[in-house]
Amino acid sequence: MNTLDQRTALEQAARERIKDSHTLDGDAGRLAHFYRGWASSYELDVGRDGYCGPMIVAELAGAVQTAYLARQRTAIAILDAGCGTGLVGVELERLGFRWIDGFDLSEEMAEQARQTRVYRHVQGNVDLNGPLSDYPSASYDITVCCGVFTLGHVRPDGLRELARVTRPNGFIIASTRKSYAETTSFEDEVRRLQDAGVLVLAQCLKDSRYVAEEDAHYWVFQVPEKANAPTEERP
Repeated sequence: MNTLDQRTALEQAARERIKDSHTLDGDAGRLAHFYRGWASSYELDVGRDGYCGPMIVAELAGAVQTAYLARQRTAIAILDAGCGTGLVGVELERLGFRWIDGFDLSEEMAEQARQTRVYRHVQGNVDLNGPLSDYPSASYDITVCCGVFTLGHVRPDGLRELARVTRPNGFIIASTRKSYAETTSFEDEVRRLQDAGVLVLAQCLKDSRYVAEEDAHYWVFQVPEKANAPTEERP
């Protein structure tokens, strides 16, 4: 097999693993098991597929800070929800952010994120399909979430908990693959949360670059001053 054929085979294998991750139906046990085996090669695989989501999410966080938040980036508290191996955290640190916490369902992925040394704290075994009981309300100026609202991973109502842990006048920045946005109730959930005064849609970059095979939408939400984020446990 020549070099080109080897590269093509590796890219195809990477895409197959990514697709396999989309079939896990949000089941925490299956997801944790899958990512336990994938953690060591995850960055190579998504890199082969042209994954640029973390850079775009971090750049949006930088734009939000510059446009709306008066404090310096070193003083902005950020939560990287579903941080994976820390790709978003590395991009945030590059842009001058220093106060970054993260969590992930997979302890193995969280350990990879810790090794980047850009996070203040990273917690594993945290499921965004349930209440974030270890995270107090109104704790972060910006909450970022990249690659999590994806088929087989987190349900749309996970957005409620992200709103709860974000401070009033703070921001949530999230990506959704097009396939996820088109086949789930994510946009309906956004409308429900807007109608309830939990968040306001500030911007949506639709059909934007994400991975080689699929685009994504990038959402920027602001949490209103008098937000009434639901705190009850979701089914």
